[in-house]
Amino acid sequence: MAAERIASRDDDDLQLDYTDLERKYAVKDFGLENFIVIDNIPAKVPESKLPKLTKVLGKLFGEAGPIKSDGLNVPLEGGATAGYAFVEYETPEAAANAIKILNGKRLDAKHMFVVNKLSDIERYATDSSITDTYNEPEKTEFKPREHLRSWLTDATGRDQLFIHVKDVINVFWYKRTESPKITGKIERVDLPAKWSPKGTYLATSYSFGIQLNGGPSFGTLAQFFHFNATFFDFSPNERYLVTFSKVPIGDSRENDPENPKTPFGEKDRGNQIVIWDILTQLPLRSFRHHASENTAIWPIFKWSSDSKYFARIISDQLAIYETPSMSLLDKKSVSIPGIVDFSFAPTSVTLKGRNLIPGAPIDPNKKGDQVLCYWTPEINNQAARVSIMTVPSKEVIRTRNLFSVADCRFHWQDESQYLCVKVDRYTRNKKQTFTNLEFFRMTERDIPLENIELKDTVVNFAWEPKGNKFITISRTDNSVASQTEGGSGNTSGLNNLAFYGLDEKKKVTSSSWKLLKLFEKRNTNSIFWSPKGQFAATSNFGPNVSTPVVEFWDTDFHTEKREGIVDNSNGINNIGSYEQYGLVNLEWDPSGRFVAAWSNKTQSSNYKIINFFGEEIHEKNLDHLRVVSWRPRPQSLLTEEEVSKTIKNLDKYSAQFDEEDAMDADAATKELITKRRAQFKQWKEFRERAVAKLRGLGLVPEEDLVKQNADDGELIEETFEEIIEESVEVVE
Repeated sequence: MAAERIASRDDDDLQLDYTDLERKYAVKDFGLENFIVIDNIPAKVPESKLPKLTKVLGKLFGEAGPIKSDGLNVPLEGGATAGYAFVEYETPEAAANAIKILNGKRLDAKHMFVVNKLSDIERYATDSSITDTYNEPEKTEFKPREHLRSWLTDATGRDQLFIHVKDVINVFWYKRTESPKITGKIERVDLPAKWSPKGTYLATSYSFGIQLNGGPSFGTLAQFFHFNATFFDFSPNERYLVTFSKVPIGDSRENDPENPKTPFGEKDRGNQIVIWDILTQLPLRSFRHHASENTAIWPIFKWSSDSKYFARIISDQLAIYETPSMSLLDKKSVSIPGIVDFSFAPTSVTLKGRNLIPGAPIDPNKKGDQVLCYWTPEINNQAARVSIMTVPSKEVIRTRNLFSVADCRFHWQDESQYLCVKVDRYTRNKKQTFTNLEFFRMTERDIPLENIELKDTVVNFAWEPKGNKFITISRTDNSVASQTEGGSGNTSGLNNLAFYGLDEKKKVTSSSWKLLKLFEKRNTNSIFWSPKGQFAATSNFGPNVSTPVVEFWDTDFHTEKREGIVDNSNGINNIGSYEQYGLVNLEWDPSGRFVAAWSNKTQSSNYKIINFFGEEIHEKNLDHLRVVSWRPRPQSLLTEEEVSKTIKNLDKYSAQFDEEDAMDADAATKELITKRRAQFKQWKEFRERAVAKLRGLGLVPEEDLVKQNADDGELIEETFEEIIEESVEVVE
């Protein structure tokens, strides 16, 4: 509001400027809401041809809604059209619809309509802040953006994690031998926050919308104004952001399309889901939230691995959209009566034999196909069915019929080599359930299918990352009444813990997946695989468990290789355990070496860092702790050959790592090694100066002479042995 201006010290002469208040609280003249102004119609059309032009305009703009009698007016100047027209509709909705569908529409190659509300023109014409004088905008100084992936260049390879306490998020560097060191801070964060899939952004939610922070300073990178957005999600490539608000666009001042501060238009009114372009911070498209969709099942939209497609279920249809147009693929949805759920493969899939079409060109840049799976229940004596479809062709390439199905859950192996469909089935009397595990080998010709039929009901399933093992937790009580709502992972109590692996020696049969180890009646319900595979943690989280126990497992622990004894464990070994009062969740770091475990209970609010075999390394008590989350890392740029070569030559780097570990473990050792490195560097610099000086004088350095003699002569090696210490032991 404009400041009060006092013309005189005398109270009688006190004058106030109310222009800002009058403009802000001006009552709209609703009589103008039915009118629109059309610019860029054909100009200088003689009056004799006006009826023909009026007929064309009336037909076009009549599509938006009924026009009042004599509601189309084309002004004349000098006996010809002036290039604009006025239209009065029966209702304001028709006027708004005309702007929506006809603004930007071309009449011909030379004329494109520009349509506005007459009330808007009236408002801007009377706004004293708008003048006819052109003022050149100030040039904003270019500020280079911070390196958004700078944390990956850390010399010691440290990982980062954020800790959300009350309304403050602190980002820390973590190293095993040191306490976490703060590197960034974000304040006034009352709502949930999370990392983007590749760790580039830290997304925080506020009442106004979503904010992205990042870079070394964790400053604000982008803001997306979607009022009261309670859910948000990223596309896999971090190019798009999806937000959802319970408040439809237009239902509040904060997201009203007529509010100049909002990025929405009339076409977005009533919608609740918005997809944004992260780079431009602009909405690409908004969607309505259908009554059949459950917001508790988030995300509503699911993405393909390459972020080219996203999809959702709408009443017996699978709607697949493509980017960047955000339009329906092939302009129509896929009709799938009764469809319950679907899931995209986490990576592209190389389908053997699918691209071998006679005469078809081979695309050398194609890395694989985008694949999704979906299931439909039993309808009218028709069997339940699991189907696999390719995108964008929408071709169903594999199906599996199922009977007596209670539920299906999809579990993709992270490299999309295998798809496991967990099928919960009813017994004949429908009083109990049991589980079938249906396995699709996605990368083999014709996608072979195999299954494991269990007597128990599996409540949790998890694949080993980058491997072919999996863990199941199954309920011993199979009665339907004992099942809890919310799906797998919510059942506490005594369950069976099983480890499975692929028997590479056998052909694709129902028995090629073998049980490696079974632990019966174990108090566990949750599975957490290390992101690097091999190691896993299981726990018994639950509302009735005050002190959950976390057990750590090595799934490739072969004692006969280490100690020369017979091993009957099939590589499955319990390597440690850990318990924490009030523990609510845990999360592996990207390296697979450490686990963050935290409790946000009133009596015990803290977090701890433990290693992969359950040994506590760091602990911190924090009141009002909400969540702890490690920063994800993007996929490595190294090829498989480069990774294999590095692992093969790991012994060459071990001395360097041992030296760094010794420096971290002891301050005196660190000082000594640092001093030696400095002295060695000085000596090398001295040698380089001496050699350069000799060459400058025309002399031959000693190292060159040694090389010449080595080429001309014969190298003789002699080995001398010297006893340093000798001890004698008496053997009884």
